[in-house]
Amino acid sequence: MGGLHLMSCFLSGICNVTHCIDKTKCLISLGKSNCKCAVGYYGDLCDKVATINVMCGKDYITIMVNEDFFQYYKVPVESLHLKNESCRAQKELMSDVPYYIVRISKDRYISCGGKPLEKNITHIAYALTLMSAPQVYGNIIRDPMIKIEYTCIYPYIRTISLPYPIIPFSSETVMRMGQLDAKVEMALFTDHTYTEAFQSSPLIHLRDRVYVEIKVVELEDVFHLRVNECWATQSPKPNQTDGSVHNLLRNGCVNDETVTFLNTTMGANGEASTIRYSFDMFRFVLEPHDLYLHCTVRLCSLDDDEPCIPECKSITKRAAVRGDPTQGLLSYGPIRIDIPDRPQSNLLLMVPLAGIWVLGLFLLALITIAKAGNRRLSQLANC
Repeated sequence: MGGLHLMSCFLSGICNVTHCIDKTKCLISLGKSNCKCAVGYYGDLCDKVATINVMCGKDYITIMVNEDFFQYYKVPVESLHLKNESCRAQKELMSDVPYYIVRISKDRYISCGGKPLEKNITHIAYALTLMSAPQVYGNIIRDPMIKIEYTCIYPYIRTISLPYPIIPFSSETVMRMGQLDAKVEMALFTDHTYTEAFQSSPLIHLRDRVYVEIKVVELEDVFHLRVNECWATQSPKPNQTDGSVHNLLRNGCVNDETVTFLNTTMGANGEASTIRYSFDMFRFVLEPHDLYLHCTVRLCSLDDDEPCIPECKSITKRAAVRGDPTQGLLSYGPIRIDIPDRPQSNLLLMVPLAGIWVLGLFLLALITIAKAGNRRLSQLANC
């Protein structure tokens, strides 16, 4: 699986045998004359945890270790390097915590002393070793050398996906960044808890909330996700100009006043591998009333310098995703509008009946007046 890293530390220093009680943290030699901290621990009591993070990015492979670990073994940052000593570590602050970091591009993997690439039909592995130069005092060495071996494993075969994957209950696409293939999925859920996804074409009332989730389902620990654009059409083809189009999101920002991003501990748009938002159900004026939802998304590497969080200040025209493997298109539908059959009101029948009665009474009045007039004329003639 991409982003998987294996680490091992080889320390020749000894710990305090009298305090080696927890066998999961320290290992005593056969003669019980010395002990060695287990992998990931250090200190006289082997009670300190080494914070070692490996990040397998799109173009870079990075290892970062907390400074305290090296200070305990009296290893300065200047003595840390890969097998090629020109590829050296540097000190950086992360959330006010000092780390020693080595970051190399994949183009420098071989020149920095990377092991021969291991490949099979599904994966490719990059293996590197961070080591300390021996601290020489005159003609002797007292301090232990440190070696940290770390590996990044990436999927080797790219999965092919349909250009417009439309599935009634979910939609997924495969996006590529560097040598990584990430699968992204879009689904609609029945309510705000996002626990039950629709298993068939949703039937939703007007004004009801529509709950959308877009997430990285493979390599979710490697990438963040940004939802760029979302729009609804009457056609299953996202770029078809026939029919009506309604924009929900533009450049990662709200374009429909009813759209709301769900604020969770997972993070906002561009800060997590799962993005959730909702909007009020609507329909187009002209038929057909069924909707198709389309969204463009972008993968962001955790060590990517390019910003992933949208700046919701200026809105521009929807950008095309064709030709950029780090961007993908998801389509979902149809979403059906539940319009209940309303019985015709009796008032509609009463109005024309009332009109007929009024017309009848009016004609009857005219006939009565006419007869009265004829009688009056007859009386005048007899006079």
